Amino acid sequence: MTLVLGIEGTAWNLSAAVVNEDEVVCEVTHTYKPATGGIHPREAAQHHARFASWVMSNLFDELADKSISPNDIDAISFSQGPGLGACLRTVATAARALSLSLEIPLVGVNHCVAHVEIGRWKTPAKDPVVLYASGANTQVLAYRRGKYRVFGETLDIGVGNALDKFARSAGLSHPGGPQIERYAKDSVNYVNLPYVVKGMDFSFSGLSTAATDALQKHTLEDVCYSLQENAFAMLVEVTERALAHTGKTEVLLGGGVGANMRLREMLDIMCDDRGASFYVPEKRFMGDNGAMIAWLGLLMYKAGDTIGVEDSHVNPNYRPDMVDVTWLKE
Repeated sequence: MTLVLGIEGTAWNLSAAVVNEDEVVCEVTHTYKPATGGIHPREAAQHHARFASWVMSNLFDELADKSISPNDIDAISFSQGPGLGACLRTVATAARALSLSLEIPLVGVNHCVAHVEIGRWKTPAKDPVVLYASGANTQVLAYRRGKYRVFGETLDIGVGNALDKFARSAGLSHPGGPQIERYAKDSVNYVNLPYVVKGMDFSFSGLSTAATDALQKHTLEDVCYSLQENAFAMLVEVTERALAHTGKTEVLLGGGVGANMRLREMLDIMCDDRGASFYVPEKRFMGDNGAMIAWLGLLMYKAGDTIGVEDSHVNPNYRPDMVDVTWLKE
């Protein structure tokens, strides 16, 4: 079987995993946790540099327990982008070092597409419309003629960052999404907030600011509930429109915000109304993880899509529709 080691480190999660065609063989993760506020790029990169050897050492120990040698690994894959530049460069350096020392090919993968492919691997979804909702990225994607096309996306910040931004202003700990979800469950009182869908795109910065302002007149529970309802309804509206436009019959949810049960519920209702199937991978594959980088790396490696060290520069603005999907056939 093919074995690929993947390293993820675009933001706060430093994670490495080894996969084969059938399963995640092992995975080790160490998470950067800011003392206050959100992610600081320099501090996150310093965290990744500090714990890279710890993560790899523990990963190789787990491989040894399974009688797998580093020399059995066929390729090294890493997040080439998008992400925080300092973090991307740190992880790319580790991947290059492993590729050179083990004398095996290097695969640079798109972080967004990795979320899509891990979802396709770990659910029955075959050709879905994908709602990719994470901290920095929020897009509606679908495969068409050799690429994952963007049917709609945020015009400013990702939905996760919008939730975190509000949470910080409300004095909630990072990450803010789970805290907001918890408070929202204690309210059904809707507060009027902006609902910004422009064609097939959405905008979250004004919504987040308005929610912060609403705290002066309304309870935290009511504002959290209303913020969630608006933000997620915007996502579901655009996803439904993409579903109708493409004629596809599946919806796949990916990204860390996809762990939110209210978002899942709203998508499930929409898909049920349209006669479409709705899929969500298990929670461990929703947030940033090494397994998704390793899995996409395996697909690309088997398709012959590798790069040399000299071509392994990172791209913080690496869009999913820039990727030639070499591993799928029409």
